[in-house]
Amino acid sequence: MTRATHHQIEYGDFQTPVELAEKICQKLAVLGVNPDAVIEPTCGLGAFIESSARHFPSAKRIIGVEINPAYLRALRNRQSLFENGRVEIREGDFFNFDWENLLNDLSGSILVLGNFPWVTNSQLSVIGGANLPEKTNFQRHRGLNAITGKSNFDISEWMLMQVAGWLQNRHGYLAMLCKTAVARKLLNHLYSQNFNLADAAIFKIDAEKYFGAAVEACLLFCRFDGISRHYDYEVFASLESKAGERAGHRDGVMVRDLAAFDELRHLHGESEMKWRSGVKHDCAEVMEFRKTEGGLVNGLGELVGIEQNYLFPLLKGSDLANGHTASTTRYVLITQKSIGESTDGIQKTAPKTWVYLEAHAKYFADRKSRIYRHRPRFSIFGVGAYTFAPWKIAISGLYKTLQFRLVGEIEGKPVIFDDTIYFLSFDDEQQARKVYQLLLSPPAAKFLSSLIFRDEKRPIKAGILNHLDLRRLETAIAAH
Repeated sequence: MTRATHHQIEYGDFQTPVELAEKICQKLAVLGVNPDAVIEPTCGLGAFIESSARHFPSAKRIIGVEINPAYLRALRNRQSLFENGRVEIREGDFFNFDWENLLNDLSGSILVLGNFPWVTNSQLSVIGGANLPEKTNFQRHRGLNAITGKSNFDISEWMLMQVAGWLQNRHGYLAMLCKTAVARKLLNHLYSQNFNLADAAIFKIDAEKYFGAAVEACLLFCRFDGISRHYDYEVFASLESKAGERAGHRDGVMVRDLAAFDELRHLHGESEMKWRSGVKHDCAEVMEFRKTEGGLVNGLGELVGIEQNYLFPLLKGSDLANGHTASTTRYVLITQKSIGESTDGIQKTAPKTWVYLEAHAKYFADRKSRIYRHRPRFSIFGVGAYTFAPWKIAISGLYKTLQFRLVGEIEGKPVIFDDTIYFLSFDDEQQARKVYQLLLSPPAAKFLSSLIFRDEKRPIKAGILNHLDLRRLETAIAAH
């Protein structure tokens, strides 16, 4: 596949192949979908319009809405589509179209299907795209989460929420191609808002085959009856799969494997010990170093001569994955012991370090994240007393397997992790080893695995790890 153009990125303009549209409509018919009306809100060249006309004879109206005039002209030239008067094509932008008026004009059950754009709001902002809904914090993120990346969202997520809203008080179906992670977010939204949902399923598709996209994608199917609130759903490996895995929600938590979670539900709770993420500084060229025969070298290739006071051994996710935790050639500057602490004291206690920081002040000033605004100079995040504990149990959030590592001091100093790593901290080695063995136990692995969606960019999260109550785990293991 050739590189996507500006237009393709902004409008998610990757047309659904006719072959895939056919398979999806056939599958929907097998699932008992028999709508009185069909809407494709971003119909493009009309693959779903044509397939719907063929597979849903009960549909009296099949309506496609499209923003691209060239696509509309191409569709209208296909006169055979319009011969029986069922198909209607309208020009419109999803974000400004009068959907309420259209929906009020329809009777009976409605099928909304198609393929919304697979693009995030941050990707659009990079290219200056304007094809966005009005900005609101619709995901309800608070504080730091809203300004450190969690407020980034897929445009299709917002669009799917609108469609689900349309179908709340009527009989209808939603069938949409999207990223698998987006499908889960929509189902989580329905659950968290206590919206109506009769049943749902996710059918994985080969996005590389159909779209040349290296992303986990699926057909999301939801059935609405205006009454039911059933939030468990089935996940199938493909459109052809006969059996799937039950997923859903328990105790306010998204669960990948309900059977495993229900078996070990007694382990769910909150431990006194909390998993933390590593240090965030967004200035690797200046803050991180490698030890060479000639001395310390920073990310700019500069030979650096600074005091040891604020210099600590650094481990990254790849180090944990490979089991390289006893030694390192990486080091990092830690300018604070707690968030918001003044950094002015470095000038007196480590003058060479201060001169170095001053000389590279531009790199700190150029950091984009708002978390550094109105903070002391050379500030970092993700630091506290836990950062400097001598013993830690750590795991990388970027890998798909549960690989816990017990990490002690290196060269007499506590090890620092980057912000892709989560860890527990301990002052006592014996306690650290005890908890480490608990985490290596089969019940711990099975419980945590039931919550981990391995297709996500960062499958393992502090929020997931913190759902395992270590005291309950210890009690359960002791009882057996």
